[in-house]
Amino acid sequence: MIALDTNVLVYAHRHDSPFHEAARQAVATLAEGRASWAIAWPCLHEFFSITTHPRIYAPPSTPAQAVLQIDAWLSSPSLVLLAENDEHWPQLRGLIEKSRLQGPMVHDARIAALCLSHGVRELWSADRDFSRYAGLRTRNPLV
Repeated sequence: MIALDTNVLVYAHRHDSPFHEAARQAVATLAEGRASWAIAWPCLHEFFSITTHPRIYAPPSTPAQAVLQIDAWLSSPSLVLLAENDEHWPQLRGLIEKSRLQGPMVHDARIAALCLSHGVRELWSADRDFSRYAGLRTRNPLV
């Protein structure tokens, strides 16, 4: 199963992104395909926060636009939503300890832990920081 990171979702949504078309095609390929694909709940929360933030985008997406986009992704019958389960804390704790994380770096570790505990084979992201997590293969679909 392939999971998508926040940045791919943001670029797919924002027409003003230089990566929009590549991200839109990547998301559409998964959303319209038959194979299971995934988004972690924290990525959807972060998507909403980023796209509607007036200091990040001028103009930002309206809350209604962001909600409509999330609803469109959620309507894909092959989408799997990744949420914390009983394996989450041991997985996250292991990543925190192995990578000696602190501060806001825990956000990416949380996404990595969700992916690993749900059997995600590859995370599509433009963020190179995920390479620090052994066992989680990453790929940038935008290049």
